[in-house]
Amino acid sequence: MYKYTIKRILLMIPTLIGAGVLIFVLMRLIPGDICEIRLGGTGLAVDKDQIEICRENLGLNDSMPKQFFDFAVGVATLNFGDSMWTGRPVTEEIAVRFELTLQIAIMGTLAAVIIALPFGVISAIKQNTWIDYCIRLFSIAGIATPSFWLGIMVILGLLIATQHLFGEPWMMPITFTSIFADPVANLSQTIWPAVTIGYRYAAVVVRMTRSAMLEVLREDYVRTARAKGLFEKVIVNQHALKNALLPVITLIGIEFAFLIGGLVVTEQVFNLNGLGKLFVDAVLQHDFTLTQSMVMMVVAVFVLVNLLVDLLYAWVDPRIHYS
Repeated sequence: MYKYTIKRILLMIPTLIGAGVLIFVLMRLIPGDICEIRLGGTGLAVDKDQIEICRENLGLNDSMPKQFFDFAVGVATLNFGDSMWTGRPVTEEIAVRFELTLQIAIMGTLAAVIIALPFGVISAIKQNTWIDYCIRLFSIAGIATPSFWLGIMVILGLLIATQHLFGEPWMMPITFTSIFADPVANLSQTIWPAVTIGYRYAAVVVRMTRSAMLEVLREDYVRTARAKGLFEKVIVNQHALKNALLPVITLIGIEFAFLIGGLVVTEQVFNLNGLGKLFVDAVLQHDFTLTQSMVMMVVAVFVLVNLLVDLLYAWVDPRIHYS
């Protein structure tokens, strides 16, 4: 196990290097200049000398190899430099928003798992019954419903319901409150975005759980267990579910990693200043430093989650051994 873990960690290095080279090249292929955007936003006339001074200060006039070397050294030492747009350290820009995005991702994942696993198992056991049809309708609707539309419907529903019940409409908090400072205020801001993304998340996991369970329930060892007279509950929980969980765990891990940088639309709808919004702003502003750092962070999250998922396989299925 230890040797396998070390090998997997070492394999993360070429993945990160490849991602770094790719994002470095792609960012410089995007048309536009951050200095022109910054200076042009003042509304004053800008001459070429000012633009050249700006580029020199930001290091954009350096050769490409030197820029990439500085970027690589910064990633290796976890010193990502300053944002080209705000001038603040990149770590501060990310840290301010990371807690919010991570919390919503965790809450959405927990909501999805709590809903999806029982629904997926029940749908497989009750195949082609009205229960199965209802759960399949639930999952198909979750996949087909756009997240921004669902978020808008949630907000409108809350506004109408609170208006009728309390006489005044409920409004989303404007500023984010940490869960450690005020749990009630924090949950009032994060619970509904988590439910919104959790519904779609759960819909995908339900379908995967159902398909995996149906495949496992047709295996010979399940028929043998039934022939021995074991209770159906024991067969499902101890024999079928553990084997069906392997692809489900993979899907949960991938979806969770995606949520770290993929909550752009949900954050816009619920007026949340998270990593997704920061990602979009950094690209629009041609902030190379911030965009590259965020891409590397998301890539690191993906490879770490994949590593944890692989290690979790051995815990779920004792037949798997890493040598």
